[in-house]
Amino acid sequence: MKIVSLLPSATEIVFALGLGDALEAVTFECDYPEAARTKPVVSTTALTGDQLSAAEIDEQVSTRLAQGEPIYRLDAARISLIAPDLILSQDLCQVCAVPTGEVERALDVLGCRAEVISLDPSTLDEVIACVGLVGAATGESARATALMTQLRDRIAAVRAAVGGRGRPRTLALEWSDPPFSGGHWVPDMIDAAGGDPLLAEAGSPSRRLRWEEIADAAPDVVVFMPCGYGLEAAADEGADLLTEPSLAGAGIVCAANGDAYFSRPGPRVVTGVEALASLLHPDAVPPPVPGVIRVLRP
Repeated sequence: MKIVSLLPSATEIVFALGLGDALEAVTFECDYPEAARTKPVVSTTALTGDQLSAAEIDEQVSTRLAQGEPIYRLDAARISLIAPDLILSQDLCQVCAVPTGEVERALDVLGCRAEVISLDPSTLDEVIACVGLVGAATGESARATALMTQLRDRIAAVRAAVGGRGRPRTLALEWSDPPFSGGHWVPDMIDAAGGDPLLAEAGSPSRRLRWEEIADAAPDVVVFMPCGYGLEAAADEGADLLTEPSLAGAGIVCAANGDAYFSRPGPRVVTGVEALASLLHPDAVPPPVPGVIRVLRP
């Protein structure tokens, strides 16, 4: 079987199921595990400029979406030469990856007849269920079932450890300029970790916020997890949040590796849940693996 992944989380699932050798091409954002970096790239960004600020990225994305222009460039001709049996894509978010519909249209033009599977989870359990979808499509259902059981058991262990404790009012910020809430599966992650998610509903998309409504929500804990940012970049940009008046009442402000453990709906979101639980209930849950969350205040 020949697989093309147009989604970083799908790439992680493919490797987790032991199918790395079958993966023929990926996106420019597929960087985990390390072997993913060795694969040919067939999807790149359409954004222009280096070292863009959060506001500049938001402006380009918003302008392109308003004008109906793509956020990503798809090398459909190279995909056709690969002649994959399976392409993994998504329709959940135009900003996150090439939409499935665009992939199918490009393949139709080229006469490529690959099976295209769209992975579109909106909740934490649906994220885990995507492992089963890939397993079923690749003949690895048994391995996928074992991995899903392991992931769900880890979440259950966290819920048991934090059960009956106070639930800090927790705001997940997916972007800072302008502020966006962390949506879809992120509220589920906070809930599983023993927090009360603010200004977001499980299963609903991220949404633009106003600093005034953030102040009114009075978060106890703010977790800055910008989409596409690693921990160092999030910590650098998150330093500006320490002087944001709307967050003055938050006892804890921290930066998180959103790119690896929160934004991508793959197996590592469970590590994100464990890290959140350790942040919110450090006396009940062991410290997380390094590189997930960094406390900026206190």
